Amino acid sequence: MTVLSGIKVKGRERRRGAGQVGYDRPRFALLLNAPAMIAIFLLAGYPIVYSAVISLHKYNLKRPRVFDFVGLGNYLELLESPEFWSALWITVEYTLLVVSLVVVLGIGIALLLNRHFPGRGIVRTLILVPWAIPPVVNGMMWQWIYDSKVGALNGLLKSLHIITEYRGWLSEPTSALLALVFADVWNMVPLAVIILLAALQRIPGELYDAGRVDGASSFQLFRYVTFPWLAQALLLVLILQTMSAIRSFDVIYVLTAGGPGTATTTLTWKTYLTTFDSLDFGLGNAYAYMVSIITLGLALIYFRILYRRGDFET
Repeated sequence: MTVLSGIKVKGRERRRGAGQVGYDRPRFALLLNAPAMIAIFLLAGYPIVYSAVISLHKYNLKRPRVFDFVGLGNYLELLESPEFWSALWITVEYTLLVVSLVVVLGIGIALLLNRHFPGRGIVRTLILVPWAIPPVVNGMMWQWIYDSKVGALNGLLKSLHIITEYRGWLSEPTSALLALVFADVWNMVPLAVIILLAALQRIPGELYDAGRVDGASSFQLFRYVTFPWLAQALLLVLILQTMSAIRSFDVIYVLTAGGPGTATTTLTWKTYLTTFDSLDFGLGNAYAYMVSIITLGLALIYFRILYRRGDFET
């Protein structure tokens, strides 16, 4: 009896020990994730915090020993600068054009690729090629296309008798901004297409059949069936493309360098010039945080508008 009771006690202790392991699981999971969390903090968190501190100081590498705390002085100087508002307006124009074209073209191409036609698999594969090209390479490619002497665009338009002589597309303010827009759109449309195409393939075919039985037109099917099912994917595309357009740098660096004049000087490019050309790290970090605040604000607006349709499906 004593032996049996001893076995029972040991069994209880083992079961109790197993239960205690369960209670320690959150702590054990935190311990396992600690190295990754520390790495993320060191590689991302610390620079973000340190740049915020610098944005509150007067710090220019031309006078490296001066590190005076000015609070929001850099932000006030930024808001009072005509250059900031000019860069902000150009950024808004650029972002609106890029996001609008990417969304419209993305939906149109996704609807086309969602249909059955010969070679659809090959076309779906080839559509990813522009997105696979690095932004700098994409900019260099379009630089050759827009070249005023040997550019393919001038050659094509002249052969079609649309223009009579070669033009410098990157040397005129309006055409330079549009050239940047088309180069960025060409690079980013495939991502939107893939996201929207995945959403289209989740739509039950019975909804379209029911709509056709009720006499709905193609436009009505798109409005009342397709578009509501695309809301979640469209939210993702809008956020990604807006963030990408606002932070666009590579294509500007390669194609126009903010010119001609300041015609393509966006907030991101102005941040680069202020930080690495003027060496004003205090004001440059203030520019960078303004870009982050604007991006966050637009993302919140997107969430507020599109979340009214209901919670996301999981």
